[in-house]
Amino acid sequence: MEKKIYSAGILQYIPIFYVIWSDDLVSTSEINVVEKAISSDDSLSKEEKKVLTSWLAVNNPPANEEFKAWKNIISNSGVKLIESETYPLTTFSQKVVCHYKDSCPFNESLKAIEINLGIQPNHYNHLFDVEVEYESVSDFYDAKEIDLVLKGKNATVVDDFRTVLDHDIFKWDVHRTKEDFRKIVLDQVKYLASKGYGAMAYPKAYGGTNDMEGYATIFENMMYVDGSLTIKFGVQFGLFGGSIQKLGTKKHHDKYLNKTGEADLLGCFAMTETGHGSNVRGIKTTATYDKKTDVIVLHTPGENDNKEYIGNALDSKMASVFAQLIVNGKNEGVHAILVPLRDENHKLLPGIKVEDNGYKLGLNGVDNGKIWFHQVSVPRENLLNKYGDINSEGIYTSDIQNPNKRFFTMLGTLVGGRICVARAGLGGAKMALAVAIKHALKRRQFNDSIKIQEDLLMDYPTHQLRLTPLVASAYVYHITLDKMMEVYCDENQPDKRKVETQVAGLKSIITWYANNTIQECREACGGKGYLLENRIADLKGDVDIFTTFEGDNNVLLQLAAKGVLSDFKAEFNSAGFTSVLKLLSQQLSDKLATVNPLYANKVDAEHLYNPKFHKHAFEYRTRRLTYTLAMRIRSYIKKGVPSYQAFLKVQTHLLALGKAYSIELAYSTFTSFTDSITNETNRALFQKLGTLYALSELRKDASWFLEQGYIGSAKSKAIRQRTERLCTELRPHIEVLVDGFGIPDHCMSAPIAR
Repeated sequence: MEKKIYSAGILQYIPIFYVIWSDDLVSTSEINVVEKAISSDDSLSKEEKKVLTSWLAVNNPPANEEFKAWKNIISNSGVKLIESETYPLTTFSQKVVCHYKDSCPFNESLKAIEINLGIQPNHYNHLFDVEVEYESVSDFYDAKEIDLVLKGKNATVVDDFRTVLDHDIFKWDVHRTKEDFRKIVLDQVKYLASKGYGAMAYPKAYGGTNDMEGYATIFENMMYVDGSLTIKFGVQFGLFGGSIQKLGTKKHHDKYLNKTGEADLLGCFAMTETGHGSNVRGIKTTATYDKKTDVIVLHTPGENDNKEYIGNALDSKMASVFAQLIVNGKNEGVHAILVPLRDENHKLLPGIKVEDNGYKLGLNGVDNGKIWFHQVSVPRENLLNKYGDINSEGIYTSDIQNPNKRFFTMLGTLVGGRICVARAGLGGAKMALAVAIKHALKRRQFNDSIKIQEDLLMDYPTHQLRLTPLVASAYVYHITLDKMMEVYCDENQPDKRKVETQVAGLKSIITWYANNTIQECREACGGKGYLLENRIADLKGDVDIFTTFEGDNNVLLQLAAKGVLSDFKAEFNSAGFTSVLKLLSQQLSDKLATVNPLYANKVDAEHLYNPKFHKHAFEYRTRRLTYTLAMRIRSYIKKGVPSYQAFLKVQTHLLALGKAYSIELAYSTFTSFTDSITNETNRALFQKLGTLYALSELRKDASWFLEQGYIGSAKSKAIRQRTERLCTELRPHIEVLVDGFGIPDHCMSAPIAR
């Protein structure tokens, strides 16, 4: 009967029309998309086009009898809808035709409708009275190949380190007391030191391999074992040892670096103070040079001037203390001085007071503490003197005359720590995603019939939308941090101010991303995600503080924004800054032409998936925010407002710019990398991940782009639909993508992930 009523040309469109009229999926304006596809479909006769077009009349929809006939045709075909198909509805329509007709070629016009309307399986799989097949995973991509792409030139280092982690000492367990936990973590740190990992970022002369890039990669992999291990390791070898390496000279290296890398000399990094937090320049601890005795005297002057939250404080024999260096009555600014804390029997030395910070939200395997100094004398040679020294005559000298430049140069040498914190946060996010997704690929819940098996969590579109963009972001941020560390380690670029600005912003958005991801994964696992045994709870507590470690994220974003405003060069004072603004406004105003209305409403897939569009959108946002911010600050300064107060008035604007700049930087870094992937299959996958990241970020800030007129409402809707569509397309490959993180099986201890 159906063959007599419907020709093959009409039959192939019936599933599409059934979806459209069942869910009222398209608006009146979007029906134009279907009409255009029909008119350009050469497989249709004029009569068939006329019939199909008549079914699109909004004021005269198909009669109920016609609608029922469509439903019967679909049901009687017995065709199964396979959600994992690249174009599931088009392929389904083709199979329906194949059931009733001898010829059933794939129709590109149907594909165009499915793509351009953003139709997804969740819009229609409940409509068909047929069984829906779900493919849990696909072997189209190889997780080992993906892991190899991510490891890059660090493959050997990462593989060897993952093997080292396969030892009973790293077996995850629940620790109830901080004392027991700290002992286990200290033993783990010493074990890694014995394998050469503590010193790997140090020069070969001091037991290392001079491999800071490799060091950053193992930092991420340590998170698969435990956050406390990661931070304790970083404090000992990265912060304490790193300050000796980067701020000290050969005499300090010869005396301390070998012992530090071997964990024979345990140390801490005493910078932060209770009363000053992120304001390193304003710390109050003093280091006064006494010319008569040729010593430097460390002192904590006030109640809230003690060092606060210092990792390794209870185990350390020595501290790298940041203090205001006073020589001959003149404050020469913040410098680092090595200060012994304890004797051979681990007793505190005279004038040193240390208190345990106690239990924290997370990282209870790290011994954080408070430190006070009361007139503690150390030899003049203990000053880490790469950028400022006191000579034998008691005179302060420095090759960097400008105190501000000297201060920022000293801090710039420690940028590696921010990269490592971001890398650790990323490792925590990857671990949580792997647990949540592997759980979602086994856990079933709900269906529409008691006769068939319940649906996998990962097959729900909402679950896909919650987790898949987070996976894409993990790939983008992994590649970006790799590149940042490469630039930081490049000796041909001695001026680290630009990379310092870039890393400040990236550290902020990535550690926030990590926290949001872990929380989403916890919720996606329900009550199971709340159990300690499944690891996400500990990750949640451990990674939370990363938004504060190595600089508060809100402060760092402002640093990034100021770097954009000053082109990473100018100092911020009202005189010099005004000239910078004039130049900046002249450069930007020419580029901020009114957005073409046709562009603002362009919604075809080719455009929305094009990296040129993504880059243009991100660049436009950064430029626009820079220009408007610059104009606001200049306006305040013209009115006589001091530059510091002007910046206070635009703090939220600074944060928006810092975030926008960092997202643009991450995306541009990632796309440059994907273009270099030689394997076409893997390159296409990474490009799709980059597209999902870009559209997800644009979707998050859609209100801003709408306010600026950069996108119209139709384009905003299309971006949302494309984001959902990409999540559906990546669904068959989602386990391969998290396996591509390379988390070793011996670290995947969560029961719900096994």
